[in-house]
Amino acid sequence: MSLTVLVDYDSGNLHSAEKAFQRMAAEGNGGQVLVSQRPEDVARADRIVLPGDGAFPACRRALGAFGGLFEAIDEAVSRRAVPFLGICVGMQMLADWGREYHDTPGFGWIGGEVVRITPQDAGLKVPHMGWNDLVIDQPHPVLEGIATGEHAYFVHSYKFRVTDPAQRLAHVEYGGDVTAIVGRDTIVGTQFHPEKSQATGLRLIANFLRWRP
Repeated sequence: MSLTVLVDYDSGNLHSAEKAFQRMAAEGNGGQVLVSQRPEDVARADRIVLPGDGAFPACRRALGAFGGLFEAIDEAVSRRAVPFLGICVGMQMLADWGREYHDTPGFGWIGGEVVRITPQDAGLKVPHMGWNDLVIDQPHPVLEGIATGEHAYFVHSYKFRVTDPAQRLAHVEYGGDVTAIVGRDTIVGTQFHPEKSQATGLRLIANFLRWRP
Protein backbone atom coordinates (compact mmCIF):
# COMPACT_ATOMS: atom_id res chain seq x y z
CA MET A 1 0.00 0.00 0.00
CA SER A 2 1.36 3.41 -0.97
CA LEU A 3 2.02 6.00 1.73
CA THR A 4 1.44 9.75 1.43
CA VAL A 5 3.00 11.80 4.25
CA LEU A 6 1.71 15.29 5.11
CA VAL A 7 4.64 16.97 6.81
CA ASP A 8 3.72 18.56 10.15
CA TYR A 9 6.28 21.14 11.23
CA ASP A 10 3.93 23.29 13.36
CA SER A 11 3.13 25.63 10.47
CA GLY A 12 -0.64 25.67 10.36
CA ASN A 13 -3.62 23.49 11.14
CA LEU A 14 -3.45 20.33 9.03
CA HIS A 15 -6.88 19.00 9.96
CA SER A 16 -8.72 20.04 6.78
CA ALA A 17 -5.83 18.96 4.55
CA GLU A 18 -5.62 15.57 6.27
CA LYS A 19 -9.36 15.01 5.86
CA ALA A 20 -9.32 15.98 2.16
CA PHE A 21 -6.37 13.70 1.37
CA GLN A 22 -7.87 10.83 3.37
CA ARG A 23 -11.18 11.22 1.56
CA MET A 24 -9.64 11.17 -1.90
CA ALA A 25 -7.31 8.30 -0.98
CA ALA A 26 -10.29 6.26 0.19
CA GLU A 27 -12.36 7.07 -2.91
CA GLY A 28 -9.54 6.34 -5.35
CA ASN A 29 -7.68 3.49 -3.63
CA GLY A 30 -4.84 5.96 -2.99
CA GLY A 31 -3.27 4.15 -0.07
CA GLN A 32 -2.51 5.45 3.42
CA VAL A 33 -2.33 9.13 4.41
CA LEU A 34 -0.20 9.99 7.44
CA VAL A 35 0.49 13.31 9.17
CA SER A 36 3.97 13.15 10.66
CA GLN A 37 6.94 15.14 11.97
CA ARG A 38 9.25 12.12 11.83
CA PRO A 39 12.08 12.03 9.27
CA GLU A 40 11.81 8.24 9.16
CA ASP A 41 8.20 8.49 7.96
CA VAL A 42 9.21 10.93 5.22
CA ALA A 43 12.02 8.57 4.23
CA ARG A 44 9.55 5.72 3.57
CA ALA A 45 6.87 7.85 1.89
CA ASP A 46 5.74 7.26 -1.69
CA ARG A 47 4.45 10.85 -1.85
CA ILE A 48 5.19 13.92 0.25
CA VAL A 49 2.94 16.93 0.89
CA LEU A 50 4.37 20.11 2.47
CA PRO A 51 1.74 22.62 3.62
CA GLY A 52 2.52 26.01 5.11
CA ASP A 53 0.67 28.99 6.56
CA GLY A 54 2.18 32.27 7.66
CA ALA A 55 5.35 34.13 6.75
CA PHE A 56 8.03 32.60 4.51
CA PRO A 57 10.95 33.14 6.96
CA ALA A 58 9.04 31.68 9.90
CA CYS A 59 7.97 28.60 7.93
CA ARG A 60 11.47 28.04 6.58
CA ARG A 61 12.94 28.39 10.05
CA ALA A 62 10.32 26.09 11.59
CA LEU A 63 11.03 23.37 9.03
CA GLY A 64 14.74 23.58 9.77
CA ALA A 65 14.10 23.33 13.51
CA PHE A 66 12.93 19.71 13.22
CA GLY A 67 16.20 17.83 13.19
CA GLY A 68 16.65 15.84 10.00
CA LEU A 69 13.17 16.59 8.62
CA PHE A 70 14.17 18.83 5.71
CA GLU A 71 17.12 16.54 4.97
CA ALA A 72 14.73 13.59 4.68
CA ILE A 73 12.47 15.58 2.32
CA ASP A 74 15.43 16.67 0.21
CA GLU A 75 16.81 13.15 0.01
CA ALA A 76 13.45 11.75 -1.07
CA VAL A 77 12.59 14.42 -3.64
CA SER A 78 15.98 15.49 -5.03
CA ARG A 79 17.69 12.10 -5.08
CA ARG A 80 14.90 9.52 -5.31
CA ALA A 81 12.34 11.57 -7.27
CA VAL A 82 9.49 10.96 -4.82
CA PRO A 83 6.42 12.95 -5.95
CA PHE A 84 6.07 16.16 -3.93
CA LEU A 85 3.26 18.68 -3.49
CA GLY A 86 3.82 22.02 -1.75
CA ILE A 87 0.78 24.01 -0.62
CA CYS A 88 0.66 27.79 -0.06
CA VAL A 89 3.93 28.71 1.73
CA GLY A 90 4.95 25.10 1.15
CA MET A 91 4.92 25.97 -2.55
CA GLN A 92 6.71 29.28 -2.03
CA MET A 93 9.61 27.54 -0.29
CA LEU A 94 10.43 25.79 -3.58
CA ALA A 95 11.83 29.13 -4.84
CA ASP A 96 15.41 30.35 -4.68
CA TRP A 97 14.50 33.26 -2.41
CA GLY A 98 11.68 34.60 -0.28
CA ARG A 99 11.61 38.40 0.00
CA GLU A 100 9.15 38.65 2.90
CA TYR A 101 10.51 40.84 5.73
CA HIS A 102 14.09 39.92 4.77
CA ASP A 103 15.78 37.77 2.16
CA THR A 104 15.46 34.09 3.07
CA PRO A 105 16.85 31.24 0.96
CA GLY A 106 14.31 28.69 -0.23
CA PHE A 107 14.86 25.15 -1.44
CA GLY A 108 16.02 26.28 -4.90
CA TRP A 109 14.02 23.50 -6.57
CA ILE A 110 12.15 25.85 -8.92
CA GLY A 111 13.95 29.01 -10.00
CA GLY A 112 12.44 32.28 -8.91
CA GLU A 113 11.64 34.51 -5.97
CA VAL A 114 8.66 35.16 -3.73
CA VAL A 115 7.69 38.85 -3.74
CA ARG A 116 4.86 40.95 -2.36
CA ILE A 117 1.67 41.21 -4.40
CA THR A 118 1.29 44.76 -5.72
CA PRO A 119 -2.00 44.99 -7.64
CA GLN A 120 -2.21 47.59 -10.39
CA ASP A 121 -5.73 48.37 -9.18
CA ALA A 122 -5.44 50.19 -5.85
CA GLY A 123 -8.91 48.96 -4.96
CA LEU A 124 -7.72 45.36 -4.71
CA LYS A 125 -6.77 44.42 -1.18
CA VAL A 126 -3.71 42.52 -0.01
CA PRO A 127 -3.79 39.79 1.19
CA HIS A 128 -5.35 38.23 -1.88
CA MET A 129 -8.12 36.31 -0.14
CA GLY A 130 -10.97 34.34 -1.63
CA TRP A 131 -11.94 32.58 -4.83
CA ASN A 132 -10.27 33.19 -8.17
CA ASP A 133 -10.41 31.64 -11.65
CA LEU A 134 -7.49 29.49 -12.72
CA VAL A 135 -5.82 30.05 -16.09
CA ILE A 136 -4.02 26.86 -17.16
CA ASP A 137 -0.62 27.63 -18.74
CA GLN A 138 0.89 24.15 -19.12
CA PRO A 139 -0.64 20.66 -19.19
CA HIS A 140 0.28 18.37 -16.31
CA PRO A 141 -1.05 15.07 -14.91
CA VAL A 142 -2.16 16.74 -11.65
CA LEU A 143 -4.35 19.07 -13.74
CA GLU A 144 -6.21 16.30 -15.56
CA GLY A 145 -9.87 17.27 -15.74
CA ILE A 146 -9.20 20.83 -14.51
CA ALA A 147 -9.83 23.60 -17.04
CA THR A 148 -9.28 27.34 -17.29
CA GLY A 149 -12.07 29.12 -15.44
CA GLU A 150 -12.36 26.68 -12.56
CA HIS A 151 -12.17 28.20 -9.09
CA ALA A 152 -9.59 27.86 -6.33
CA TYR A 153 -9.33 29.41 -2.88
CA PHE A 154 -6.39 31.72 -2.06
CA VAL A 155 -5.10 33.40 1.12
CA HIS A 156 -1.71 35.09 0.62
CA SER A 157 0.14 38.39 0.38
CA TYR A 158 3.20 37.19 -1.57
CA LYS A 159 3.49 35.55 -4.97
CA PHE A 160 5.99 33.28 -6.72
CA ARG A 161 7.75 35.03 -9.61
CA VAL A 162 9.00 32.06 -11.64
CA THR A 163 12.20 32.33 -13.68
CA ASP A 164 11.29 29.72 -16.32
CA PRO A 165 7.77 30.18 -17.75
CA ALA A 166 7.66 26.46 -18.58
CA GLN A 167 7.62 25.76 -14.83
CA ARG A 168 4.48 27.84 -14.24
CA LEU A 169 1.54 25.51 -14.75
CA ALA A 170 -1.27 27.96 -13.96
CA HIS A 171 -1.95 31.51 -12.84
CA VAL A 172 -4.77 33.82 -11.80
CA GLU A 173 -5.42 37.50 -12.41
CA TYR A 174 -5.39 39.80 -9.39
CA GLY A 175 -4.38 43.26 -10.51
CA GLY A 176 -1.74 41.54 -12.64
CA ASP A 177 -0.94 37.88 -12.94
CA VAL A 178 -0.24 35.76 -9.89
CA THR A 179 1.31 32.29 -10.09
CA ALA A 180 -1.16 29.63 -8.95
CA ILE A 181 0.66 26.34 -9.71
CA VAL A 182 4.32 25.52 -10.39
CA GLY A 183 5.93 22.26 -11.36
CA ARG A 184 8.84 20.36 -12.82
CA ASP A 185 9.85 16.71 -12.84
CA THR A 186 8.23 15.11 -9.75
CA ILE A 187 7.66 18.46 -7.98
CA VAL A 188 4.40 20.43 -7.94
CA GLY A 189 3.22 23.35 -5.83
CA THR A 190 -0.09 25.21 -5.47
CA GLN A 191 -0.40 28.73 -4.10
CA PHE A 192 -4.06 28.07 -3.34
CA HIS A 193 -5.35 25.60 -0.78
CA PRO A 194 -6.68 22.53 -2.64
CA GLU A 195 -8.27 21.20 0.54
CA LYS A 196 -10.42 24.38 0.66
CA SER A 197 -11.09 24.59 -3.09
CA GLN A 198 -14.05 22.22 -3.25
CA ALA A 199 -14.38 20.12 -6.43
CA THR A 200 -11.34 21.61 -8.19
CA GLY A 201 -9.07 21.07 -5.21
CA LEU A 202 -10.31 17.56 -4.55
CA ARG A 203 -9.71 16.62 -8.18
CA LEU A 204 -6.14 17.94 -7.96
CA ILE A 205 -5.56 15.94 -4.77
CA ALA A 206 -6.96 12.80 -6.39
CA ASN A 207 -4.74 13.35 -9.44
CA PHE A 208 -1.68 13.77 -7.20
CA LEU A 209 -2.46 10.54 -5.35
CA ARG A 210 -2.68 8.68 -8.69
CA TRP A 211 0.35 10.36 -10.27
CA ARG A 212 3.10 7.99 -11.36
CA PRO A 213 5.89 10.21 -12.78
